[in-house]
Amino acid sequence: MARVDKINYYLDIAQTVAERGTCLRRNFGAIIVQNDSIIATGYNGSPRGRVNCSDRGVCTREKLNIPRGQRYELCRSVHAEANCIISAARNEMMGAELFLAGLDAKTGEINGDVEPCSMCKRLIINAGIERVYVRKTPSEYKIFDVNSWIENDDSLEGSEGY
Repeated sequence: MARVDKINYYLDIAQTVAERGTCLRRNFGAIIVQNDSIIATGYNGSPRGRVNCSDRGVCTREKLNIPRGQRYELCRSVHAEANCIISAARNEMMGAELFLAGLDAKTGEINGDVEPCSMCKRLIINAGIERVYVRKTPSEYKIFDVNSWIENDDSLEGSEGY
């Protein structure tokens, strides 16, 4: 049996974290790794103490047919990347890597055609994270150099995100 490479090892963990997500559309899991140690995990779900969409049985954005990347103010969830960053100390995130995996909530299939939304990009930049790996398939991934988000400021044009 072949040994899984390190990046897919961390993406496997992020994908398992995504299984805790409470969104009825898409579930994401994120982990932050620094010096080969996981320092935080996060998944998308309602803020602590609030009822999750999966418990309510309704997604407001889905009910209103809102496309991905739009009208996040109507969403009950905090994104996986944000929850992950909230759980970590900034000094541990400086120079770290974030691993992100997404699953379609209805099928459980990998949702690999994504990248962090514009708000999460800003959080990742401010956290001091250097690279983001996003799972595309069980063995393929995209790598985002966070400095490119600073140099090519998409906040002036908008971003689709997930």
